[in-house]
Amino acid sequence: MTACHRPEKNPLLAPEPLPYNVPAFDRIRPEHYKEAFAVAVNRMREEIDEIANNPEEPTFQNTLEAYDRAGALLQHVEGAFFNVLEADGSDEMDEIAEHVQPGLTLLADDIMLNKKLFQRIKKVYDEHEQLDLNDEQMRLLTETYRAFVMRGANLSEEKQQLLREINQELDLLSLQFGRNVVAETNDYKYFVTDENDLRGLPQSAKQAAKEEAINAGRPDAWLFLAKRTSFTPVLQYCENRDLRRELLLAYTTRCNHGGEHDNKPLIQRTMALRVEKAQLFGFETPADYILQDAMAHNAKNAYDLLLQVWQPSLEAAKKEAAERQALLEQDLPGEKLQPWDWWYYTEKLRKQKYDLNEEQLKPYFELSNVRRGVFGLATKLYGLQFEPINDLPVYNKEVEVFRVTDTEGKLVGILYTDYFPRAGKRPGAWMNNICNQYVDAQGIDHRPVIVNVGNFNKPTKDNPSLLSMDDVETMFHEFGHALHGLLSRAHYQSLSGTNVPRDFVEMPSQIMENFCYEPEVMRTYAFHYKTGELIPDSLIEKINRQKTFNQGFVETELLSASILDLDYHLLTDTASFDVEEFERKSLEKMGMIPQIIVRYRSTFFNHIFTTGYEAGYYSYTWSAVLDADAFAAFKEKGDIFDPQTGEINDKETAQKFRHLLEQGGTRDAQDLWQEFRSRPADPKFLLQRKGFIE
Repeated sequence: MTACHRPEKNPLLAPEPLPYNVPAFDRIRPEHYKEAFAVAVNRMREEIDEIANNPEEPTFQNTLEAYDRAGALLQHVEGAFFNVLEADGSDEMDEIAEHVQPGLTLLADDIMLNKKLFQRIKKVYDEHEQLDLNDEQMRLLTETYRAFVMRGANLSEEKQQLLREINQELDLLSLQFGRNVVAETNDYKYFVTDENDLRGLPQSAKQAAKEEAINAGRPDAWLFLAKRTSFTPVLQYCENRDLRRELLLAYTTRCNHGGEHDNKPLIQRTMALRVEKAQLFGFETPADYILQDAMAHNAKNAYDLLLQVWQPSLEAAKKEAAERQALLEQDLPGEKLQPWDWWYYTEKLRKQKYDLNEEQLKPYFELSNVRRGVFGLATKLYGLQFEPINDLPVYNKEVEVFRVTDTEGKLVGILYTDYFPRAGKRPGAWMNNICNQYVDAQGIDHRPVIVNVGNFNKPTKDNPSLLSMDDVETMFHEFGHALHGLLSRAHYQSLSGTNVPRDFVEMPSQIMENFCYEPEVMRTYAFHYKTGELIPDSLIEKINRQKTFNQGFVETELLSASILDLDYHLLTDTASFDVEEFERKSLEKMGMIPQIIVRYRSTFFNHIFTTGYEAGYYSYTWSAVLDADAFAAFKEKGDIFDPQTGEINDKETAQKFRHLLEQGGTRDAQDLWQEFRSRPADPKFLLQRKGFIE
C-alpha cells in the first residue's frame, strides 16, 4: 500500500483540522509535502471535473460559487508549504518546491484552459443581466470570467499549448531566481580581525557581529553579512570607508558575479518569455498585458504619476548630495561622495541638524514594545484585541501566535509573527495568508490565518531586539497588510482580504506608517528597554522635525527601482538584451545621480522576478499618493488622538476606513477610494509629507 492511501498519517491530510484550521506545523516534516500536494492536486482536479461536467444547466451557484469554493485542501497545503519555504527554508524545501511547482502550474493551466468549465462560466456571464445577482456576486462573475480570458481560455489550441510551456518555464525561473538570491546572501561572510577597523561602530552592532563570528567558529573576529541588519550600522557609523564600500557592494552586486548563482541569464530568459506571453495575447508589451486590471490601467498612467514625484525627489536628492559632499570634503579633501558614503554623512548631518542619531532612538524601540504599540493602535482605531496563544503549533520556535477578536469577543482571525533573520529566510519583510477569509455554503464565516514576517535585529546576550526607526515603520507597514487580511468581510475567498489590484494593496499597509510617528502612538510603545522610561517629548519632537530629512534619497532610491521595472516591462524585443547595459541605460535616461544606488539592482530584484510585482513596483508610489491623502482625512478635524486620553477623535473616519478594508476585492478599488474620499487622490499630500512642496 502506498503512502497516498494512508492520508491519516500525514498531518497535512488529517481528517480533523486543528483549531482555526491552522497547519500542524509541529508535526509536518518536509517529506510530508510531496504526498500532500499529490493528494490535494488530485482532489482539486476531481472537484473541477465535477463542476465542468455537471449535467445541470450552468448557474451562478453550481458554477461560480462552486469554483470559488473548490480546492480547500490544496489551499491548506500551499498555505503551509509556501510560508515555510519563504520564512524557514532549506535545500530540501527548495528541492520540493522545484518538484511540485511544475505540477501546480500545470494544474492552473488545466483549469484555466478547461473548455467545458469556461463554457459554463461564459454562459452565466453572457446571461448575467437576466440573473438577480448582488454586487459581490456580479464582481465574482466578472473577475472570474476576466481571469479565464487573460489566462488563455479564448486562445487557439496551438497558442494554449505554447502558453502552458511559457508558464511552466517562468515558474521554474522564478523559483531559481529566489534561490540564487538567498544562496548569495547566505554565502557572503566578511570577517574583520582588527577592532581598529570598526571605529565609530556602536557597541551593540559590534556585539552582534562578534556573536555572528563566534557562531561561525571565529571568536577572534567580527563577522558581517550581506543582510541589512548586519551592514546598515556599518554604513551609518563606521569610519572605515573601505569596509563601508566592501559591504555595500557585496549587497548590491549579489547574483551578478557569474557562476551558478548569477541571475542575469535568468532575467534574460524571463523577459523573453514575458514579452512572448504578452504578444501571444495580442499586447505589444508585458506592461500592457499586466496592467489592464490595475488602478493605473496602463504603463503611461503609472509613468505619469512616477514622474510627478520623480523630478521633485531628484532635485531634493541633488541638494542632499551637495550637503554630504561638503561634509566629506572636511574629512577627505578632493574626494567625491560615493554611495557607501551617503549613509555615513547622513548620520553626521542628522546629528548636526537635529542633535539626533538612530543609536539614541533604538533603546526606546524594543521589538515587543513596538508590537504592543502596533496592536494598541488597532485597538484604538478598530476595537481589536490581541491575545497570545501558546498551544498552537509553529514552524520555528521564534514564531509567536495571537488570537484577534473584536469588541464583542468574536474571532477576527489568527496572527503569526516571525521577526528574526535566519539562514533559510528570504530577505525583507512581508505578510502571507495561510488561510483566506470566506463564508461557506452553510453560511459559516471562516476567519483568516495571517503571518507577518520580518528580518529585524536578533536579541544578543546583553540586549533585546532593538529596532531602528525604519524597522518600526516596517513593522507598522506589514501589520497594515495583516489588518487588510484580518478585517475581511467578503463572501468569496477569491475576493477577500488583500485580493485587490497591486497598486491598491499597498495603501492599507503604507497608511499605518503615518501613525507610528504620531506622539500619542509613540507614547504607547517607545519605552527605554533598561529603565522603562517613556521616550521624552524632546526626542519625539526631534523625530517629527526630521521626518522630511533625507527624503530625496529615500524617494529617488525607490522611484528609480519603479522606473527600472516599468522599463523592463515595456520591452518588445529581447534578441540583443543585456541586463547590465539595460539597467545602466535605464538609470541614465531617468537622470539617476551616481551617489545613490537604485534600491534593487536587477539581479536581486525579487519583487519583479519572484513575488508578482512585475510591472507593478510603481504600486508603492501609487499607493503612497493614496495613503497620504487618506491619512489627511484622519487629520481634517484636528489632532487624530486626544492628548489626554489617547483615544481617537474622529471615529467616523476610522469606521469608514475599516469599511474600506473589510471590502477586500468585492468592489472596484477606484469605487472604494471614491466612497472613502469623495474625490480622486491628490499627489500634493505625498509631496507635502516628503517636504518637497509647502
